Amino acid sequence: MLTKNKLAIELSRLKGFEQFDVNLEQYSLDSEAASIILWTAFLNKDIENKVIADLGAGPGILAKGCLLLGAKKVYLVETDSKALSIAKENIHEKNTIFINQSVENFNEQVDTVIQNPPFGTKQKHADKVFLEKAMEVSNVIYSLHKITSKGFINALSEDNGFKVEQVIPLKMKLGKTYTFHKKSKQTVELGLWILRRKI
Repeated sequence: MLTKNKLAIELSRLKGFEQFDVNLEQYSLDSEAASIILWTAFLNKDIENKVIADLGAGPGILAKGCLLLGAKKVYLVETDSKALSIAKENIHEKNTIFINQSVENFNEQVDTVIQNPPFGTKQKHADKVFLEKAMEVSNVIYSLHKITSKGFINALSEDNGFKVEQVIPLKMKLGKTYTFHKKSKQTVELGLWILRRKI
């Protein structure tokens, strides 16, 4: 029986980014934060036997977690071919579809979207593209954002017929990923938004 702790351990063994693309605002999602996101979705019955899309999948930590928790099928959508190659090293399950394209071009209908989009600090509202696509292809969304995005996400959800079911605060330690980062490690205040389409 897979527990949340065992899930975090399994995810910690995965290969991460070899290099980061600043324009895509790539960061490593640590296994602890990933396990909280995935376990929450699992307990809400939004992973097991469901078709999932991981938009901006990177090296596939969230997608792999969904597969470990019994997803029926997982789409990994990632514009960075190098990151997607690493995801292919991490994931060998047959019920996985790797798509090397921009999220705007993904049009498969899925049960659940679980995503860690760009924070929109380099390119303002880069996360908006991800949220709008998620709202187009699914009725249930788990999406990680800076906690300061609250007003923007609430308004976007309202405009698109979604309700904010819950926002779970998360703290994540980021290493010195880019040259403009001053500290070797910094803690970022994040929130996991759980969004559902209004009936």
